[in-house]
Amino acid sequence: MQMVSIVFHITNSVTINDCANITLALGGSPLMSYCKEELREILSFSSALVINIGTMESKMCEMVVEAGKLANELNVPVILDPVGAGASASRENLVKKLISNVKFAVIKGNLAEIKTIAGIKNENNKGVDSVEEFENSSSLAKELAIELESVIAITGKEDIVSDGKRVCKIKNGTPLLRKVTGTGCMTASLIGTICGAYREDIYEGATLGVVLMGIAGEIAEKSLTSEEGSGTFRMRIIDNIFNMTEEKIRENIKINFEN
Repeated sequence: MQMVSIVFHITNSVTINDCANITLALGGSPLMSYCKEELREILSFSSALVINIGTMESKMCEMVVEAGKLANELNVPVILDPVGAGASASRENLVKKLISNVKFAVIKGNLAEIKTIAGIKNENNKGVDSVEEFENSSSLAKELAIELESVIAITGKEDIVSDGKRVCKIKNGTPLLRKVTGTGCMTASLIGTICGAYREDIYEGATLGVVLMGIAGEIAEKSLTSEEGSGTFRMRIIDNIFNMTEEKIRENIKINFEN
């Protein structure tokens, strides 16, 4: 698959290399910058903006809000990855500020992060490592999508994507994805790459981005030998995105559409 898309990332320092490489693997062009002075120039030719708050830093907090506003002004779709949104008051406040000031095309997060955005208290919020389950996840995604006028993607044991009208449940993936840091961040990059190239239906673009990570993880896990582990798995996720085809998607996709 080839997605002609220039994806500007303001992302965390832990997974920045993986985000760049998974964007390249899908055929996009990643651009990473923390320079506030060049925001308008870069956004003027960007296909999408991915904001990831994983590495909290004062300068970044100011930059992402301005970048989001500029992207809206320039009609560039913005994807938010609210990493660890409820893990600290500072993160929660930044997410609130972003949502108040920026119109997001897609908000992708784990259940704990999305519940924080929805104002639902998380007694055991594990942030980036959430393994929570919530029986009303589909309703949560749909209601929040309507409220924020954004596509909501909840990642977890089963992934849920909604634009407020349509809802789908994706059953692709493997528990091994939790053993590699950055698979969620890479999913946001996939969504940004697809939505930047295909703006006609952001819901479909976000759904495909989530599906691709799940399928790539499944194929990677099946290929592992008894002596290979999470490092090889991580590398093969990127390889599988690079070698992804429509045929492989059709053969492996596990998706249910809900009312």
